[in-house]
Amino acid sequence: MKNRPFGNSGIEVSEIGLGCWQLGGTDWGAVDESVAVGILHAAADSGVTFFDTADVYGAGHSENLVGRFLKEQKSSFFVATKLGRGGGMYPDNYTREGVRAAVEASLARLGVERLDLIQLHCVPKAVLQEGSVFAWLEELKQDGKIRLFGASVESMEEAAICLSHGAASLQIIFNIFRQKPVEEILGLAAAQGAGIIVRLPFASGLLSGAVTAGRTFSENDHRYYNRNGECFNVGETFAGLPLETGFELMNDVKALVPQGMTLPEFALRWILDHPAVSTVIPGATKAQQAAGNAKASAMNPLPLDVHTQLRELYYNKVLPHLRGPN
Repeated sequence: MKNRPFGNSGIEVSEIGLGCWQLGGTDWGAVDESVAVGILHAAADSGVTFFDTADVYGAGHSENLVGRFLKEQKSSFFVATKLGRGGGMYPDNYTREGVRAAVEASLARLGVERLDLIQLHCVPKAVLQEGSVFAWLEELKQDGKIRLFGASVESMEEAAICLSHGAASLQIIFNIFRQKPVEEILGLAAAQGAGIIVRLPFASGLLSGAVTAGRTFSENDHRYYNRNGECFNVGETFAGLPLETGFELMNDVKALVPQGMTLPEFALRWILDHPAVSTVIPGATKAQQAAGNAKASAMNPLPLDVHTQLRELYYNKVLPHLRGPN
């Protein structure tokens, strides 16, 4: 596993991390606790040092699992969590006291004295623009409750706002089907020394090959209940593509995968070929997936002509179908 600088923080993290949304047991279907623990161990055994969770993933269950895992470890890990979608804050009740309470609750669940990174969790643009929430986070940093603060955002406009308020990192949706960050935010983040965390690298399973025609989803899986953006930003689900369109586009993507490379490795390698990216956080519902995802770090960069063809695919065939902020 290779490491990368996390912005200009002086911290290095594994370039493949682990997204822990699914470990909460909601939104991606049920995940047995023993399986969840196995996923964490498999990721760590593969060199992963960066875990990303949130207070609302399984109403704190994901944070609790990560916290229990940390207590068993001798090695150090960098854990990023989030606030802003729970605790009665969303969408228009953000207060200094509420933010502080959310941080204290995450500290307790993770079993640590200081959070490595707290991220605003897709909070409304108006809240970001007003800016008080960043001042509250700065207070918590000065108090020693958090090491760094950043933001998980839906759009490049929101990303730019957060950078203007001193965010140490941005968590963005970035994958072969959602390439706008290349032209709008990666360069700006690098210039300001902000780390880039990439979520949903597989576009909810499309780019890993795990979602194929005929696949069904449980009612508590966001790929069932949020397919058209019914509950939150549609970009979080299949990158904002109609599922049938996604299936069609996958034929073009698969044709570009080099011999000897799997589709998930290809999707992750494409992201890693952008040097502004600090870490990619694919999720996993099996230990084998977590271990397999880590292998992309050892892969050679993709040929330039493949990058060119994927950019053409994005502009000519993907972009016309994308929904939601991009």
